[in-house]
Amino acid sequence: MRIDIVTLFPEMFASTLGESIVYRARKRGYLQICCHQLRDFAPLPHRKVDDTVFGGGKGMLLAAEPIASALDAITEHVGHKPHTIYMSPRGKVLTQDKAKQLAQMDNLAILCGHYEGIDQRLLDEYVDEEISIGDFVLTGGEIPAMVLTDVVSRMIGGVLADESCFTEESHFNGLLEYPQYTRPDNWRGKMVPPVLTSGHHLNMQRWQRKESLRITKQNRPDMLAKLLLTKEDEKLLQELEYENREVK
Repeated sequence: MRIDIVTLFPEMFASTLGESIVYRARKRGYLQICCHQLRDFAPLPHRKVDDTVFGGGKGMLLAAEPIASALDAITEHVGHKPHTIYMSPRGKVLTQDKAKQLAQMDNLAILCGHYEGIDQRLLDEYVDEEISIGDFVLTGGEIPAMVLTDVVSRMIGGVLADESCFTEESHFNGLLEYPQYTRPDNWRGKMVPPVLTSGHHLNMQRWQRKESLRITKQNRPDMLAKLLLTKEDEKLLQELEYENREVK
C-alpha cells in the first residue's frame, strides 16, 4: 500500500513513521508513505496557502489551488487518483471496520487541515470521504492522519507477524479484548488465572471469550448491543450475571 499525506508540517511525521511496526513495514516494502509539504505547491514568492474566509469570521482558510496541485501531482505520479481522505472533526468517526475497508485499498491520500479548514470547493471536487478520530477538535489534521495511518498500516498483510495479532484485539470482532498476563505467574501475591496455565486450550479460549464479553458489557454496552450473539455467548453472559449476583 502507498499512503500520501499532504500537510504543512511533514516533519511531525518523522518520528511516528520512522519507528516500530510502521518503520519495519516500510523497510520491508509492505508500505510506502510519502509526506508532501503543501507550500511546495503554492505560488512564489511567498508560498501562500491560506486566505481570509468569505462571510466573515476569525481565522484563515486553506485555499483550494495549492491542495489541488498537490493531489494532481500525486495522481500523475502513481497513475491513478488515490482514495482521498480529509481528516476533519465533522467527518464520520474512525472505526475498526472502516480501517479494515481502507486497508484493502492500494493507495490513500490524506489531507491534513489547519487553521479554519479547507475551501469547500476543493473538498467537493477531490475528497472521497471525511474522517474524524473523535468528537473533539485538534489544532490540525496531522495527529489524526498519524492515527489513521497507524490503524490501517497494521492490518496490511505481512506487516504484523501473524493475523491473530490484530484479529484478537479490541474492536476487531465487535468486543473489547480480554485481560492478558505474562511471567511471573505470581506477582506480588497476585496470581495469573489458573485456567491460563492449565494447558487446556478449549478452556482458555472459553475464558478469553467470557472475559471479552464481561469487559465489553461493563465498559461499552453499546458495542455489546450491536453484536450478533451465539448461543455460547448467551450462556457465558448468563454465567456472568449469576457470578455478579453471587458477589453481591
